[in-house]
Amino acid sequence: MQENKENPNELLELLLEKCDRLYQENMLLKGKLEDRTDVDALKSSYEETISEKDEKIIDLEKQVAYLRRRIWGKSSERFIKEDPRQRRIDFDGLDLLPEEQERAEEAKAEIESFRERRVKERVKRKPVRRPLPEDLPRVEEHLYPEEVSEGKDAWTELEPEITEVLEYEPGKCYVRRIVRHKYVLKDKASQESQKESSPIVTASLPTKYQPIARSYAGVSLLAELMINKYVNHLPFYRQVQMLKQMKINLPPPTVNGWFKDTADLLRPLYYRLKELVLATDYIQVDETTVPVINNEKHKTVNGYMWMVRSVMDKQLFFHYDHGSRAQNVALSLLKDFRGAMQTDGYGVYKMYEYKKGVLPLGCWAHARRKFEESLKNDRIRAEYALEQIGLLYEVEREADERSLSYEERAKLRESHAYPIMVAFEKWLVNEYKKVLPKSPIGKAIKYCHSIYHRLSRYHLDGRYNIDNNMAENSLRGLALGRKNYLFCGNHDAAEDAAVIYSLLGCCKAADVNFRDWMVYVLSHIHDYDEDYTMDLAELLPLNYLQKNS
Repeated sequence: MQENKENPNELLELLLEKCDRLYQENMLLKGKLEDRTDVDALKSSYEETISEKDEKIIDLEKQVAYLRRRIWGKSSERFIKEDPRQRRIDFDGLDLLPEEQERAEEAKAEIESFRERRVKERVKRKPVRRPLPEDLPRVEEHLYPEEVSEGKDAWTELEPEITEVLEYEPGKCYVRRIVRHKYVLKDKASQESQKESSPIVTASLPTKYQPIARSYAGVSLLAELMINKYVNHLPFYRQVQMLKQMKINLPPPTVNGWFKDTADLLRPLYYRLKELVLATDYIQVDETTVPVINNEKHKTVNGYMWMVRSVMDKQLFFHYDHGSRAQNVALSLLKDFRGAMQTDGYGVYKMYEYKKGVLPLGCWAHARRKFEESLKNDRIRAEYALEQIGLLYEVEREADERSLSYEERAKLRESHAYPIMVAFEKWLVNEYKKVLPKSPIGKAIKYCHSIYHRLSRYHLDGRYNIDNNMAENSLRGLALGRKNYLFCGNHDAAEDAAVIYSLLGCCKAADVNFRDWMVYVLSHIHDYDEDYTMDLAELLPLNYLQKNS
């Protein structure tokens, strides 16, 4: 077969035509570049294109993250999507015999009756208190009426009343068997059957043995359950399984009821704690998520738990308001506060710039975090910002090492930290014009500059912290807990959890033994029920430590 060969002259002419066309296009482009109007238009078009692509990249990253969660994240085992590779029976395509069809319908009807019967039984079933195991060790305590302390000869003893309370010691359970002796006057013994006319006296049961009315849960058991969940992050159902190994069978609804009753018991102390924290003149405020089951939507939603910490005495409390993070929650919670308030850059706190008597402070740790996240985007600018912020922290380390007083620390900040902050603020203003506003470095610079007046105020008083890290540390227990018990059953349970978290958080801050404090408080909380001359603040961990040290 003869090959078709092109004429070299024709190829050369084609190449020359392409070169001439490219030269003309180049000259045309060069002319446009020389026109300033075209340069600005090209520059604007270039920035718009880059901005659109950045937004597209961010959107694609979100989609990739979502798909990763769907593919490799945790999913419910209740519903598994149908796999076409799996062998399955096509019931619609089967030819059933009449007898088979009849048997299938009868089986279906019978199965549905099983479900109806179970529902009815569940509704009719009433909770029955199970007796405490007989093989548990028992410790007897005898109580006698005050009326028979003198002159026992004039009284006849009747059958005593016995109350058994389940107590806990590390590694074992035991039963506190409280024997309350009962007496009747001898000359009235013949009237024993007439309860109203018979002067029968019985030893009273101290509330320290039974903090929850009509319950066999002792203070040590309640303390152990609460501490294991809110300090050691063990869900109640897991603790129930652990107690089964000790031959203690506690129904989960009973334990949940004890939790609610314990929170109600401690709620007045919680309210007193809130009053004391908000009465101070320097607080730190932060918020974090807590998963809560929404019964209407039949799924778990993220609620928000607010945390307020008194910096000087290290007391704190958590606040839950139907899981809301809205501005009205902060207004209601902090309406009476006067003093310095240290927060992150959340927009709700901006309103306190205009409230008389409140001095908003910023958090340098949050600002630093923004620049760390932008290292991959613009290393030169991010590293410079981190270096300047590092200098501010170096001043704090120097003050800590020299154990400076508050006045001395404020002077050191004024002479060393303040000049750095002045120069850094000017750098933020100049560099923001040179970066893309929606880029990571652009967002970091904008965030830092928008709250710079709050960030720089910490140098005014040596008591003020450079960041909000201590408040964030107080949230770690809650963050660990939600990874273990996963969610709160409803809004009421989340509010109850806020009570327990607050008081045990104060124990941690004051370095108080959780178990000793909880046992003491549950044993004495009822002492304050009727005596209004006593202050519940005496039971707070900080005061408990001073009293027992």
